[in-house]
Amino acid sequence: MNTQGTQMPPYHTAPARTGGTVPHRPHPQGPKNRLAGAAMVLGVTGLGTSVFFFGGLLGLVGLVLGISALVRSGPTRSGRGKAITGVVTSAVAIVVAVLVAFFMVWYANETQKCYQPDSFQQYEQCVRQQLTGN
Repeated sequence: MNTQGTQMPPYHTAPARTGGTVPHRPHPQGPKNRLAGAAMVLGVTGLGTSVFFFGGLLGLVGLVLGISALVRSGPTRSGRGKAITGVVTSAVAIVVAVLVAFFMVWYANETQKCYQPDSFQQYEQCVRQQLTGN
């Protein structure tokens, strides 16, 4: 049916590939890094509770887990973002818990004369005098 002598490939419907590009395929996911998830959860929880003493402990555990998750992520980089989040929030939780403990000790030291008042008003007045130096 081709009367002019040119041949066309029969039933060729797929477009020709040009430039050697490969169609996008999702990267296979490596094994999940559960340490990274645990570090992130402990870091965020530790940060939220760092004004209490156990927030610093949660931050310490989250920091250890986050560092080990970063080491474990290796070349696959599986869970690296969660591990970094866990390390940063855990470190901040530890710093905040230490600062809260420091200020509590400082406050207790500054107001130690006021711990045996007869009423709350006497305690409040004594604390004001101790903190202002009057």
